[in-house]
Amino acid sequence: MHLARTLAAVLAAGALTLSGCAGDDLSDDSATDTESSASADKGSITLAGQNFPEATLVASMYEQLLEDAGYTVDTKLVDSRDAYMPTFPGDVDIVPEYVGGIVNFLNTQANGAEAKPFEAGDGEQLATDGAPLLEDAGIELLDISPATDTNAFFVTQEFSEAEGVTTLSDLEGKSVTLAAAPDCEGRLDCEGGLSDEYGIDITKVLGLGYASDQTYQSVLDGESELGETSTTDGTLESQGLVILEDDKQIQPAQNLVPAVSAEFLADNPDVADILNPLMAALTTEGLTELNGRMAVDREKPEDVAADFLSEQGLL
Repeated sequence: MHLARTLAAVLAAGALTLSGCAGDDLSDDSATDTESSASADKGSITLAGQNFPEATLVASMYEQLLEDAGYTVDTKLVDSRDAYMPTFPGDVDIVPEYVGGIVNFLNTQANGAEAKPFEAGDGEQLATDGAPLLEDAGIELLDISPATDTNAFFVTQEFSEAEGVTTLSDLEGKSVTLAAAPDCEGRLDCEGGLSDEYGIDITKVLGLGYASDQTYQSVLDGESELGETSTTDGTLESQGLVILEDDKQIQPAQNLVPAVSAEFLADNPDVADILNPLMAALTTEGLTELNGRMAVDREKPEDVAADFLSEQGLL
């Protein structure tokens, strides 16, 4: 055993001598390779999010930026916030979120379904209002993007003109079927607000998805009168659909924001430097255009994400 160790030591010393004789260029290359290897292996991240086009697009942006920075990313997209929040933080490290969505989810979780919701129309204010809830949950919000996307409700152009309906208040007292996200019932920004605040008789909620092809088709086919989408939906005009104005402004601010496990962020503070520039680059108008590329031009979310990141100099 001692002989083997001695031989290993001699070989190691020889290798060092050869490296020294090779000159500065080789030494610099080796150092660079070592640094590159270290930066290319920062560990694993579990990224969760909702599985509708815009959320899929933004999740892809996160994934590509984080992988470019050296993280291994496992992305899990689900139907609704209810599906990933029980494991966040914990099994999930980062979620592409909307300020009003996560703050009001935590509010309901902490204070019950009848808790008065946070209704601020400003993202920064809403984040401040919800700060105690976020802290208690072990979640930190990174920079809030100027890009905002609130829930919106649409009808066919034909229905709007025939019924004289241009605002949600115009549906007061009318009986309608609503095609929406699976978790729509009871929520202030969905069925609950339409029923309680607008006095609309929602006879049935079809959980066909948020801004999904099934939801669009349900309204176009007359199965539903009202469908749920977002204010950045770039597909409606081409389908003969129109958004009804939220004239009572029941929708809280829904600025895009990265929600991160506080514990994970403490161990990986560079994540903020990776994702915050993306938040600054996104705008509501730009997001609407990107959504249109996916929905109308049928481009893949990962391709649209890569193009945007490259154009903005982020990738």
